[in-house]
Amino acid sequence: MADNGDILIIDDDDKLCALLTEYLEGYGFKVRTLPSGDGAVEAVGRDTPSLVILDVMMPGRNGLDVLRDIRAGSKVPVIMLTAKGEDTDRIVGLELGADDYMPKPFNPRELLARIKAVLRRAETVGTSGGAPSAAQRAVLVEAGGLALNVSRHVLLVDEDELELSATEFRLLRALMENPDTALTRDELMSLAWGRDFSAYDRSIDVHVSKLRSLLRPYAGHDKRIRTVWGTGYMFVGTP
Repeated sequence: MADNGDILIIDDDDKLCALLTEYLEGYGFKVRTLPSGDGAVEAVGRDTPSLVILDVMMPGRNGLDVLRDIRAGSKVPVIMLTAKGEDTDRIVGLELGADDYMPKPFNPRELLARIKAVLRRAETVGTSGGAPSAAQRAVLVEAGGLALNVSRHVLLVDEDELELSATEFRLLRALMENPDTALTRDELMSLAWGRDFSAYDRSIDVHVSKLRSLLRPYAGHDKRIRTVWGTGYMFVGTP
């Protein structure tokens, strides 16, 4: 069976970890589990997993704290597991750089679909050690006085380099490649992640809010992303 990548599951529910391990290994993934966030950062750095599945509710340090630590040094894709109806955890997780979330309880088949979609979006650039191609190394996306470095997933603003999560990068790239054009949320998701991506909440708004926060300190760029009421968003490429 083909090797589809390595997955690190961080969850204190032994039964769930065993179920997911058996299920995902049946689809060609190599799975490792941790019962808590202790050692998570070290495991990510040592094993370079393709994706992390991280539970929010764990004894000791919760998943949001663990995600914050992971994001301090890695862009590995992360899917959060949240309690059903806990919108606050979901929003905070997305703000901290989670790529997707699944509310418990869930169908393993749906989780598998989410995993495949997140891995397709990540394309391994800057996450699991894959080297960018020569074409990627050369590409800068420029609009409105801003520039995106494709290989490094950083935004160049004035003299500063701002690191972006994979999700933030794809969303901003979609906006910058279509300047002064109003894009619906569906159009943005299709441009950024492909038509296989499906959002079950307004998570795109959270990521736009994060991008605006990054740009806010820079005069002339603080209003680059405009809300088009009743439609979606627009990147303002002209003064």
